[in-house]
Amino acid sequence: MESGIHPINPVALKLGPLAIHWYGVIIGLGIALALYLAIRESEKHKLDKDTFTDLMIWAIPIAIISARIYYVFFQWEYYAQNPGDIIKIWEGGIAIHGALIGSVLTAIIYTKRKGISFWKVADIAAPSLILGQAIGRWGNFINQEAHGGEVTRTFLENLHLPQFIIDQMYIKGTYYHPTFLYESIWDILGFIILILLRKTNLRRGEIFLSYVIWYSIGRFFIEGLRTDSLMLTESLRMAQVISLVLIAGAIILWTYRRLTGQAKQKYYE
Repeated sequence: MESGIHPINPVALKLGPLAIHWYGVIIGLGIALALYLAIRESEKHKLDKDTFTDLMIWAIPIAIISARIYYVFFQWEYYAQNPGDIIKIWEGGIAIHGALIGSVLTAIIYTKRKGISFWKVADIAAPSLILGQAIGRWGNFINQEAHGGEVTRTFLENLHLPQFIIDQMYIKGTYYHPTFLYESIWDILGFIILILLRKTNLRRGEIFLSYVIWYSIGRFFIEGLRTDSLMLTESLRMAQVISLVLIAGAIILWTYRRLTGQAKQKYYE
């Protein structure tokens, strides 16, 4: 390790045998802010004030579990030999695509039971989702994971990054692409775009589909830089395949809903 460079301690607080990790703290902060913003926006749509709180009670644990199952499934060769590590989510290893699958399925079931529009809820939640993802990537930063390939210190300095980011990207004697940062910035831009799209009063469902398209485009290119990708085959990165499927699926669904008249209502109706 270069002189004077020390990685950030992943443990935020230790209370006896209990260790609170920065990874969990950051994920929790992202969820809390996302929920707050969704609740504020839902009030403008005259939804029951407890709609998102009640939904999150189910969606958060299901999303975390599905994200972990997704990750473990594609790393089964390791976890089959180390089953005790399956529950160690504080060490990282939760896949956002798994979380999205779990949370969307939960929202579909929840809204159907409550008799409210899934698309309305999804549109309100979309900016919150992508902002939560932007924040959550900093948990990967603390854990020194989800990084890209090798680079030089000069490369990182030329990006005009803060010193603490450059130092944290020094892992076992090598500097790496801060792909966590690239994705976080992409997601923040997406958050701003989705907020602006609200003002255009798109048809119901189209803000959520815009989120799917925007996030998937960024994820496809950023994933190509990463060194820890979950692989579908020896040459196909799972996240890139899923991103392409989501982009195509969102565009097809957007077009289909317009052509069939299923997207008649506007965002603010």
